[in-house]
Amino acid sequence: MTTVSEVKAGHMAVSIADGVATVEICNPAQRNALTRAMCTEIQEIMPRLEADPDVAVVVLRGAGDTFCAGASISELASVLLDPQPDGSSVDHLSRADAALGSLSKPTVALVDGACMGGGWQIAAACDFIIANERAVIGLTPAKIGIIYPRPGMERLVRLVGHANAKYILLTGRTFSAAEARALGLVADVVPSEFFEEKCAALINTLRSRSQFSMHSMKRLMDLTEAGSGLAVIDQEWAAAWSAMPDSPDMEIGIKAFLNRKHPRFTWRPVG
Repeated sequence: MTTVSEVKAGHMAVSIADGVATVEICNPAQRNALTRAMCTEIQEIMPRLEADPDVAVVVLRGAGDTFCAGASISELASVLLDPQPDGSSVDHLSRADAALGSLSKPTVALVDGACMGGGWQIAAACDFIIANERAVIGLTPAKIGIIYPRPGMERLVRLVGHANAKYILLTGRTFSAAEARALGLVADVVPSEFFEEKCAALINTLRSRSQFSMHSMKRLMDLTEAGSGLAVIDQEWAAAWSAMPDSPDMEIGIKAFLNRKHPRFTWRPVG
């Protein structure tokens, strides 16, 4: 099954095939910069993918040879500081970030070309980032006189540490893919000539793994990262641990290993 959002300037395109939903950032006139409408689309798309039983893995990428130039400069105020009738303001970029981060399914950002500012925040909302070796990454709020959104800044500190986070944000430097990996901004870097092939193999690997294992471990790690209380974490761990022997995947995995076969896991999320 394949569905594609309305074709227009500045939109998110979605296609679903073989258990993989590919969400593509499409705004070529602005190097795939994110508009307010595109941030809203992300917020609408993710719950649908979460509920779709045909989707096991979600992939985020940019159209063409650019991942994302960040938030659209021409709409920056409405993307980050959209005024509301009650006097508050809405950060649509961070709401899109939260929508991506709320998925229980594995999410991967495939970064090719430039990944700047809010583009990295959206990519980093995925479980991990795979970068093409020609990718360049820069977090540049200090160049335009703004503050990086709180969810992105807090995640940056968790991933790279305080000193590196300050270095990245205060200098506004642009880093090569290799430098970004050394800092912890991306999980892996793939040679350009093998990028599509290696990424397809990675996604196929994720599709072949136990959804019970991936969903459970992702939830537990996210609870720890979010700073959930110890009582909540203990409760979730106990529930996941007790559910493990009841999942069909444990028996399937053990039998396949002993028989030197590839397991065909059957567990699927409920609801």
